[in-house]
Amino acid sequence: MRLMMNVVALLGLIAFPTFAFAQDLALKRVMLSSGGLGYFEYEASVDGDATLKLTVGLGQVDDVLKSLVVYDDKGGVGGLSLPGREPLAQAFKDLPFDQNSLGSPAELLSTLKGAQVTVGGSRALTGRVVSVEDDPLVLPDNKGTMKRTRVTLYTDRGLQQFILEEAENLQFADPALREKVGQALVAIQGNRAKDARTIDLTMRGQGKRTVRVAYIVEAPVWKASYRLTLGADPTAARSALQGWAIVENLSGQDWKDVDLTLVSGRPVAFHQALYNAYYVTRPEVPVEIAGRLMPGIDRGGVTADQRAKSSPLMPAPAPYRAQQERSVGAMAPPPPPPPPPAGMAAAAEQIEASDAATQVIFKFPRAVSVENGRTLSIPIVDRQVPVQRLALYQAETAARNPLAAIRLTNDGESGLPPGIITLYERDKAGYVSYVGDARLSGFPVGETRLLAYALDEKIVIERDVAQTDRVASGTIANGALRLSRIVRQTTVYRVRGPAKEPRQLIVVQRRLPGWALAKPEAKDVELSEGNYRIPFQLPGGDQTQTFEVVQQQTQQQEIRLVESAADQIRVYAQAREFDARTRDALTRVLQLQQATAEAQRKVQQVDAERQAIVQEQARLRDNLARVPANSDLQRRYLATLDKQETDLEALAKRRAEADKAVEEARAALRTYVSQLG
Repeated sequence: MRLMMNVVALLGLIAFPTFAFAQDLALKRVMLSSGGLGYFEYEASVDGDATLKLTVGLGQVDDVLKSLVVYDDKGGVGGLSLPGREPLAQAFKDLPFDQNSLGSPAELLSTLKGAQVTVGGSRALTGRVVSVEDDPLVLPDNKGTMKRTRVTLYTDRGLQQFILEEAENLQFADPALREKVGQALVAIQGNRAKDARTIDLTMRGQGKRTVRVAYIVEAPVWKASYRLTLGADPTAARSALQGWAIVENLSGQDWKDVDLTLVSGRPVAFHQALYNAYYVTRPEVPVEIAGRLMPGIDRGGVTADQRAKSSPLMPAPAPYRAQQERSVGAMAPPPPPPPPPAGMAAAAEQIEASDAATQVIFKFPRAVSVENGRTLSIPIVDRQVPVQRLALYQAETAARNPLAAIRLTNDGESGLPPGIITLYERDKAGYVSYVGDARLSGFPVGETRLLAYALDEKIVIERDVAQTDRVASGTIANGALRLSRIVRQTTVYRVRGPAKEPRQLIVVQRRLPGWALAKPEAKDVELSEGNYRIPFQLPGGDQTQTFEVVQQQTQQQEIRLVESAADQIRVYAQAREFDARTRDALTRVLQLQQATAEAQRKVQQVDAERQAIVQEQARLRDNLARVPANSDLQRRYLATLDKQETDLEALAKRRAEADKAVEEARAALRTYVSQLG
């Protein structure tokens, strides 16, 4: 019974995930990117040819196959191998049983009906498996049942049965079948970590040496957060900035004394399913006969005045600048200047920061240890930065009040990654209070950012928007009057400033596409993501000031003079924006249009007279049908009709003459217009 239970335990192995990420390789370096990728570098000491084992998560295999790199100065890579994506499925592919059959001896025997087995114990049997059936045993006093399995064998002496749980041992008689069962158990044992794969990396070389193996896989995005403490003096030019990096170790292994580097950037990264098997679908083609052929994915601003040159960066004070110069590339920072009272605690160690072509790199000066599943947060920036307080008005954010904001300048040696800034303010007594949060976008060296952190209720703003349209100039060419119209949109800001202190106000005004800024001058105005950022000075003293922002666009319009209405031409002929020659030409066009209109009026007059006669004739003919023949009234009607016919003939001649006059007037208008310009 004890032996049988051991067999049951052996056959009942289940593949549980285990992660032994580096069996022969020790993790030495971790580089995390804000793009959601992690660079993991291992080291191993080898002598001559060697095979290194590296276990990675199943979901990481694609990235490892894509990015694995080996550094060996005295050898080379022979290749790597790893189990298929579904190694267990492949292991059982050619076996007469599946993985579920190894769940228990009863399931295995039931699957292998017909196999010859030998049963040892008090009753030895040899025969082929016929059936495997449950045969529970009722315990005394009806205290439940005990699981039993009755197996029927076909033996030399006929059908015989035994209880599987009572057998001391059981063996398959066929050596080949025994080997297959053993292979299946080995495959299960080798795949206990069902969500991991072990890579065998073959190295070729001579002598003792250190081999480094690295790859890039998906990793949690590291985050940056900042603390900025504003001084008690609102006009102070610099404030203390401290930045922290938050890193999660969710790699499945502890980081023990690793060289940690953080990279802020936006690399182009792809994922490709290299671990999947792909087959090319081939078209089926007929047999060639008789030569048959078958062809076959706030960020700063720029100056709005294109003529303005880039202003130089605000230099750091001499003591701070000297500190920067000494600390570049040094493992330990020089002594910092004495901090102000109640100042922010400085970072214990100086983080080495550097700018690359497309990213900012933060390298920790000492080895770092982080247990799997834990979070690390450590200062990466600790210095004074240029800060200017101001008010930032964004109508879509707050229509009546601007936002309290700062203009932050990066005059350091490296860029800063994006993150949240928590702002504090120190009063004259040295006490610090929280004033708000702001969001910082990627911050390269030399750039500035406007960071809003609270509502500034000391300033009240009202605004009105109006639009005008006027003619600027006009010329005549090719029979058309070509007009230049200036459309202007004026936004009037009425601002009541703070009662005591002066303030700079930055108004964010939406830039109209295709329009130009006419007021104020563009030399002090910035462009940022489709907006103007326009500065105005508020002197303080609870005064109300009025500022105008004017955008304008020149629009072109063409009017065909021959087809245009006389009223429209009359308006343009009196426009003082045109020169005298153009106005005189338009006046002459108006005269010719009036002549044409007069000729057309005469045509209409003839048509009206003729229509009146035709209507009278219809009345007379209707009356003729009702009066007696040869009566005086009949003779009177007939005489009138005769006279009307004579009048119609005269009207026809007048109509022809009027039509001719219209054509002549139109021709004169066309001829004159064609000669203009």
